[in-house]
Amino acid sequence: MKYTNLPNTNIKVSKICLGSMTWGNQNTEDEGHAQLDYAFNQGVNFIDTAELYPVPANAETQGRTSKIIGTWLKKTGHRDKVVIASKIAGTGDYTAHIRTTGFSKQSIDEAITAELKRLQTDYIDLYQLHWPERDTNRFGIRDYKLDTRWEDNFNEVLHSLNAEIKAGRIRHIGVSNENSWGTMRYLEEHKHHNLPRIITIQNSYSLLNRSFEVDLAEVALREHVGLLAYSPMAFGVLSGKYIKGNATQNARLNLFRNYTRYSSEEATKAATRYLKIAEGNGLSLAQMSLAFINQQPFITGNIIGATNLEQLKENIDSINIELSKDVLSQINEIHNSIPNPAP
Repeated sequence: MKYTNLPNTNIKVSKICLGSMTWGNQNTEDEGHAQLDYAFNQGVNFIDTAELYPVPANAETQGRTSKIIGTWLKKTGHRDKVVIASKIAGTGDYTAHIRTTGFSKQSIDEAITAELKRLQTDYIDLYQLHWPERDTNRFGIRDYKLDTRWEDNFNEVLHSLNAEIKAGRIRHIGVSNENSWGTMRYLEEHKHHNLPRIITIQNSYSLLNRSFEVDLAEVALREHVGLLAYSPMAFGVLSGKYIKGNATQNARLNLFRNYTRYSSEEATKAATRYLKIAEGNGLSLAQMSLAFINQQPFITGNIIGATNLEQLKENIDSINIELSKDVLSQINEIHNSIPNPAP
């Protein structure tokens, strides 16, 4: 395993971060525990969850994922050996079953209290805002339109999170599904008002969506805000199983037909070309896709997910692969001809 530190801290984390959003829906508690055991034994010490999980989000299953992590922590006694990241859900129709009050002080307090109980711990290492309260370019939206309903509350949110840090319930903070303006606003509030500093940004990043490189990569490198890349496998499209027609009925895109972000004609065309590069260089598409992310200079964690141990092993083993300049050149040639087909 390879390790780095959460930016601006002495907290050592594995570059492979174990994602968990299938646990409690596609995966049982026993399967979640088996994944945690295997990953931990391979040197993975970084686990990502959210109060929203598992996905798809609904009132019946909400919080199950963190409960599964909590029972594993209790069973193994590994709490002091792992770094746990979680998130508070933002506003939106699909999270109204959790709350509708956004990132108010009361919401943050209630969310952390409930998550600590589910995780069976008294602190969370990295606490993230799952997406902005304002409507902006997130979840595949390309064209920006000004949200005139939202009132700037960056300072207020950071004050609320600061109270939680002082209380010892969270250690550090980050954002997710955020853009450059929002990231810089949080950093400015930190600089000018002695408030907590965001240290990570969790955004989608894969061979099919490299939009992070447009401007956020510069923010990440110059401001030392590490990317936690989610959906690095593009909902399994970059495993090649849908292209080859050997995906199981339990595969995400077969179960959840409305998840079409990575299934457009252009995305499929690009993935097919990436598959040829991988096979031509003796690699699986999954490992080439993940190795590409592992090598990026702005990466703090590559959040992998799997529904079985075979997939998990392949994904974790990607840390041992170093892509050559020739392979990277071939990848960039495709990216230049079909840029970001799944934003």
